[in-house]
Amino acid sequence: MKKWIIVIAIIGGVIWAVSDFVMSTNEQKEVTPETNVELTSSETESGAETEVGLEEGNQAPDFELETIDGETVRLSELRGEKILLNFWATWCPPCRAEMPDMQKYHEEENEGIILAVNLLETEQGLQQVDDFLQEYGITFRILIDENTEVSSLYSAFALPTSYLINREGIIHTKAIGTINYDYLVEQFESME
Repeated sequence: MKKWIIVIAIIGGVIWAVSDFVMSTNEQKEVTPETNVELTSSETESGAETEVGLEEGNQAPDFELETIDGETVRLSELRGEKILLNFWATWCPPCRAEMPDMQKYHEEENEGIILAVNLLETEQGLQQVDDFLQEYGITFRILIDENTEVSSLYSAFALPTSYLINREGIIHTKAIGTINYDYLVEQFESME
């Protein structure tokens, strides 16, 4: 009798693991209606086909968001630029810690641009974000992700999460946690 219970438990575990794998694979291929992105493949400017995804060497998923000032920014329109795509919130202590270094890089270096995506849904409101930016003297582009759709697309569940993207839109590096000025200089210089 004990052997049958063990066999049934093992079979149940295998069935669960296979169904979980199949469901997660199907979820990765779904189109996100708000961002109109399908995680399949894309052609770079050099003509090479690259899979769209979140791993180093993948084409960064495209999206469109508005800045806090109302300007529309589409990631694919920034091809030719090196980009730091950073996901953050005002209530996040590591995010607060990295902001001065990101601002310093923005002011002193011309190697790349910073796009900082605020998860507005996690904030008390837009005024809280604006107050934070004023307090820290932030002048780089702040994108507003009202419903956390883009942050979900980029699996930015731990904050801060940063992606460094090269001139062809390929993910060069992913960093979870606080980044600093020296790290930014090193990463932007290593991209070509």
